[in-house]
Amino acid sequence: MLYVVAWPVLAEADDTALRRLREQYHPREAGLIGPHFTLVFGAALAREAELQAALDSLSARRPFWFVLERLVRHDLTPPSRAAYLYAVPADGSAELTALYDCLNPAPGGEPFEPHVTVGLFGRAAEAEQVARIVERQHLPMHGRVEELALLRRDGGTLETLSRVRLSA
Repeated sequence: MLYVVAWPVLAEADDTALRRLREQYHPREAGLIGPHFTLVFGAALAREAELQAALDSLSARRPFWFVLERLVRHDLTPPSRAAYLYAVPADGSAELTALYDCLNPAPGGEPFEPHVTVGLFGRAAEAEQVARIVERQHLPMHGRVEELALLRRDGGTLETLSRVRLSA
């Protein structure tokens, strides 16, 4: 499967806090990939050339700032009681959505909401409790998106196929 991600550049303290939160609450993925905004989710390998061309065309875009201001809980479909916890940007959301739209010309099943996954929890109540603590202690977080990457996931490994720097 192929993915395109935007790498956030954060202040050292914010980057460390996000990485630690992911290690604690999303350990399976945290060991595979650090904090990121996913712009293409699980595309077929046959789309590699198309995605690479789209990425290359985005290199002329300017880097942009974002602010992670709040956490959102996304409950999984019952009978699961699990929930994801996402950090959602206020500033920068429009730019991330525009990148998503360029990389995904056909509409997807769910509306796109830019986010950085903080964790996956067995119970929604646990996610809500962690959200309150994290919002008090760590938000807002300011960052910048300067680079996009095309990744290939094969089971438990993730390979970077290419990186594209946004022009200054």
